[in-house]
Order: sequence, then structure tokens, then C-alpha cells
Amino acid sequence: MTTPIRQAVAVFCGSKHGSNPIYTTDAATLAKELALGGLDIVYGGSKKGIMGTLANNALSNGAHVIGVIPEMLLAWEHEHESLTKLIITKDMHERKRTMYEMGIAGIVLPGGFGTLDEMFEMLTWNQLSIHDKKIYILNSGGFYDHLIKHMELLADNGFLYDPLWNRINTFDTPSALVAALFEDLKIKSQL
Repeated sequence: MTTPIRQAVAVFCGSKHGSNPIYTTDAATLAKELALGGLDIVYGGSKKGIMGTLANNALSNGAHVIGVIPEMLLAWEHEHESLTKLIITKDMHERKRTMYEMGIAGIVLPGGFGTLDEMFEMLTWNQLSIHDKKIYILNSGGFYDHLIKHMELLADNGFLYDPLWNRINTFDTPSALVAALFEDLKIKSQL
């Protein structure tokens, strides 16, 4: 028997914890607030790093958590064994597409090259009208400050087709992000 998937957000984040404990703390808080608000999570499927923290806290607060992991990363990222559902894809591109199709919005937490790749692919798909889902960055501890400045430089120098902030929203705290997400998507929180 399969578990029905309710409304879910796609969350992109690192398979490592990073050097600042706020990254993990904010991931745990975000997962809890999304779960208690009635949203499920689609994420990269790992039990390691911020990914594992996100999944564990969402599950322990009643959310369904769907992991999406490519075959090539099963050993590298160590798939989470306690998920509601695990989807194994043939490659990274299928992973990103599957996650974003399943989510009603995208959330980006701190992470490495893979997380940045996922964020920029979502932004590109948005710009090309492949989708119109909102994208939210959790700027834990100022992690994305330099990247945000660079994206503003892209806009200031005429390389974007629309205003930057039409595509992406940034927040310093999980609570601010979740409040905006629920308001933007006209979702009534179950809290």
C-alpha cells in the first residue's frame, strides 16, 4: 500500500552539516514548522548532513518525507531508510526534475555545488517559463549573502530578463520563510 502524497515543498540542501551549527539548527526548525503547518517534504534522500536533519525532524513532527536520489549517489549520500517513500532516479537531472515537479515551491538551504546547481536550474526553468513555482532561500547565518550580492550584480548589469526578486525570495529565519510561504501560496497552516 502506498502512502498518499499531500502538498509538499521541494527542499534542496547539503549532505554535509557545514561549519556553522546554525545551518543544522535552522534546517531542523524549518522541517518542524513545515510539518506542523501541514506540508510534506521532498528532498534529496540522504540520511547525512543537513539533509538527514531535515528528514528526521519532518518525520518526527508528522510529515511525509519523500527522498529522491540518483543511483550513482546511493553509496555516497547514504539513503535514508525511514522515509515515507524513496525514489531512485537514473541521474541527477531526473532527480532535480522529479523533486521540483513534486513540490509546490522550492526551498534552498545551505549546501555545496549540488545545492547551487539545483537552485540555479530552478531559477533558469522559472525564467524560461518551464514552471512558475516560487523559490525561497533560507540565508542561515548570512550563508548566501555573497551569492545574493552577485545575483543583484547580474540584475544591475542587465543580464536578467525580469526583476530578480520576482523569481526568488530570501529569509534569515525559518519562521519568516514559512510565514511567507504559507501566505504566498494561500495555504492555511494547520497550526
